[in-house]
Amino acid sequence: MTDYQLYCFAQSGNAYRAALMLNLIGAKWEPVWIDFFGTGVQRTPEYRTDVNEMGEVPVLVDGAKKLTQSGVILNYLARKSGKFLPQNEEQELESLRWIIFDNQKVNGFLGPFRFLKNFAKPAGDPAVMAFLQGRALGNLAIVNKRLTGRQYLVSDKPTIADVSMTAYLYYPAEEYGFDIAKDYPAIGAWLQRMKTLPGWKHPYQLMPGYPFGTQGLMP
Repeated sequence: MTDYQLYCFAQSGNAYRAALMLNLIGAKWEPVWIDFFGTGVQRTPEYRTDVNEMGEVPVLVDGAKKLTQSGVILNYLARKSGKFLPQNEEQELESLRWIIFDNQKVNGFLGPFRFLKNFAKPAGDPAVMAFLQGRALGNLAIVNKRLTGRQYLVSDKPTIADVSMTAYLYYPAEEYGFDIAKDYPAIGAWLQRMKTLPGWKHPYQLMPGYPFGTQGLMP
């Protein structure tokens, strides 16, 4: 019997944050595949009434409770499990600071850039793509500087800030046209450290929907 359900699909970095956290804390959970690019169930009145009024994933189901927005889900799971929590008020504030920066400035630009490059029809306007890429790369440089000489974003142990930051950073370089781990060495080393955590899995192995348009998982 599972403790949680997670509405998700493999191409969603926002959902990956929640799925990875569930795996890292050793939770018993099952994915509920949302065919985002096919049926578009997330846009239906039933989904917006019964699952998430915002029409988005991820959605974490814990009994009668439904939680949305990845930052909220990360906080909830950390508090409930006692894992990946900041250890004091200063770390809690720093963690929140980096989660907000991540959502708005890092993966907040990488996500739309990757979507418009790989999945949108027609593809994104070149001027829009150049803007998104420029902002994403500039903000990745800030994260790279932060991680230079550090093991993790907030302390010497990973916290929910680190889990959040991974959102879109493990997807293949060919989906971006640039190699984040190679171009930003401190980020690359940090991504390798995160991969050694028990329970880590690649987003295409962790959530259904890969290969694209199917309910499968990457082998």
